[in-house]
Amino acid sequence: MAAPGKCFLVTGPPGVGKSTLIMRVFESLKSSNPSFKIQGFYTREIRQGGERVGFEVVTLDGRRAPLASTTISSSESSRWPTVGKYKVDIASFESLALPELEVKEDTDLLIIDEVGKMELYSSSFFPAVLKVLESNIPVLASIPIPKFGRDIPAVARLRNHPDASLFTLNPSNRDAMKEQIYSQLVDILRKH
Repeated sequence: MAAPGKCFLVTGPPGVGKSTLIMRVFESLKSSNPSFKIQGFYTREIRQGGERVGFEVVTLDGRRAPLASTTISSSESSRWPTVGKYKVDIASFESLALPELEVKEDTDLLIIDEVGKMELYSSSFFPAVLKVLESNIPVLASIPIPKFGRDIPAVARLRNHPDASLFTLNPSNRDAMKEQIYSQLVDILRKH
């Protein structure tokens, strides 16, 4: 198991800036400590004409793949699971995200944005996340807040993990949270 406090979980309501905060922490770490080896992925909205039509998964080195969409309609997509109005492309997500979760000896930090309902439709995703947690690699991840008081079981398992530190984001504390997470991660990574 990772040492206590090596799993940083950012949570908060949709649209509060969890992905933005994670990317700002990543950018600060890379610019101040270019020798850190950081791997992982984040999710990004896909917009057309100002309207959100889907999400894509993007690796930290810039490779992209679709995660979910409202605009894809094919015979294959009719069998895909849905979250709200979005059809989730599990195969596309897995092809990019799962290799990023493979634990490598020289990795200093693994970023997972996010561990949510869409990503958890992949039966291989959560076991890969748990394997990362069992390694000694620090993790920075985002998780959704419980909806209507109910948590997704896998998310609850992460939230209650003994190595997890939870950071609840809101519009008034975003900058302070970024600085707090950044400074704690730098301390851990320098000792790692």
